[in-house]
Amino acid sequence: MALYGGARDMSLFRNINREVMHNIISQQCVLYKYDLEETKVNIYGEAANEKYYHPPVLLYCLIETPDQTFPENDFGPDFSWSPIFKFLRDDLLASTSGSCEENNDNPNGANVYPQVGDIIMYQEAYFQIDSVNLTQFFVGKDPAYPFTDSNGNNPLETDLNQFGYNISVICETHYVPADKVQIQVERF
Repeated sequence: MALYGGARDMSLFRNINREVMHNIISQQCVLYKYDLEETKVNIYGEAANEKYYHPPVLLYCLIETPDQTFPENDFGPDFSWSPIFKFLRDDLLASTSGSCEENNDNPNGANVYPQVGDIIMYQEAYFQIDSVNLTQFFVGKDPAYPFTDSNGNNPLETDLNQFGYNISVICETHYVPADKVQIQVERF
């Protein structure tokens, strides 16, 4: 039996992270999920005309912002900015595996999952997701993979699926000009 990383440890860790993210840091961004069903693509898989997105979702996040760069190309200076957006996994998913479902610790989940190609709006700038990292675990263990044999048994431990916690979703992005994204924000 594992000593740390049980349901009580995960609940404490989850609540502290949520308190810090929501009430102390309070940094927010908007996620636009790409709508593949509505967007018409050509034979090369490119959106020839309009791109469609699901309604935007406001999310709390941590943002690692590197310096903006202005590389030179044949047409003059360009603009480059590649922030990293970090979300609490429980804020994204309405229900998650493991003890979160059992304890109902996530009644306010947005039920979204960022994927490569989705758009994040931050400070009225748009960023396209290049990669999504889901491997940040509390106590270094993912409860979804308890290392069992074909019969569902682990000869060393019997309750490994009750320990560990998948903490965050980390999205690496790059800046995209607003005219290429084709999202227009309505102002009142």
